[in-house]
Amino acid sequence: IIVEKECGCFKRSIYDNNMNFESKDDALMQATMMVQHMNTKFCQKHDFEVREENGNILISVEIKESGNSGCCGGGHCS
Repeated sequence: IIVEKECGCFKRSIYDNNMNFESKDDALMQATMMVQHMNTKFCQKHDFEVREENGNILISVEIKESGNSGCCGGGHCS
């Protein structure tokens, strides 16, 4: 599982980037659980999404367009 941009909330979380799994199904299941947690428990200034690309499971991070200004301090929004 590759997190494309590590926001501040992700850096402070229990999660690691670049995790490896025995099977794609295991990685997809873990990434889906991570994204669900990140979208509900993190600062709500970003949207997280799972996608598959070139055999990798990626988690993308985008700034929410809902009017929340600012960022969580990860340095990737500028």
